[in-house]
Amino acid sequence: MARNWLVTGASRGLGMEITRAALSAGETVVATARSAHDVTEALGTNSRLHALALDITDEDAAIALAQDAVDRLGTIDVLVNNAGQAQLGWFETISSAQVRRQFEVNVFGTMNITRAVTPHMRARQSGLIITISSVNGLLANPGGSIYASSKFAIEGWIEGFAQELAPLNIKSMVVEPGMLRTDFLDDKSAEHGDIDVPDYAEATRQFRSFIAAANHNQPGDPVMLAERIVSLGMSNKPPARFIFGDDAQEWATDKVNRLKMEIEQSVNIANGN
Repeated sequence: MARNWLVTGASRGLGMEITRAALSAGETVVATARSAHDVTEALGTNSRLHALALDITDEDAAIALAQDAVDRLGTIDVLVNNAGQAQLGWFETISSAQVRRQFEVNVFGTMNITRAVTPHMRARQSGLIITISSVNGLLANPGGSIYASSKFAIEGWIEGFAQELAPLNIKSMVVEPGMLRTDFLDDKSAEHGDIDVPDYAEATRQFRSFIAAANHNQPGDPVMLAERIVSLGMSNKPPARFIFGDDAQEWATDKVNRLKMEIEQSVNIANGN
């Protein structure tokens, strides 16, 4: 049986590929972006594609859009929380306004659309919430402390919320990709710190060079990931967590091993050893 999807951030990158894969699988998609025109320009026209404008930081707009989607289609079976941005740079080079903006989009924006959609899923006691996080929801790197902190926040929230929803037959899947070959590192999605701190000047220069070289050359295939997400979204038992990419799996494994070592060390210290 075909499902109805709602995908945020669908005009480019992974959101666009998820929308395309869902349509190819015969699903119906409400695809949102700040501009509905950008969605149709990227994906063309399709009787099963409903392109709608949404700024996820606007809670009232999110509630209205969720109701519009239900009025159009009857149900929202799968919500894909994909919209987001990356605030890059050394922490002290990032203004408090930039930090707040990162959380407004990645955390509160994601919560807005989820809060808007969940009541419709609760009414039917059915649904799946897919949240696109990052391997940086498990670990942080220099130059990514603020971005990672927003993803850590999302993962803490959805991990608890998923357990609240489970008795109502609403499922959750968190996707943690490594570096994907999209335009996520372009200026449209990524922003660097705007405060000049001489002590970080050389590190910042090297980091910006790394980002420029990595952009559009990332190892992860967004088309493959999108196809996997849609396949899992159409299954009856999606995993709670899906770590995608050799880089992400290696970094996640290293983090788990370090955490185990730190726990063992803490036990020894607590026991006076």
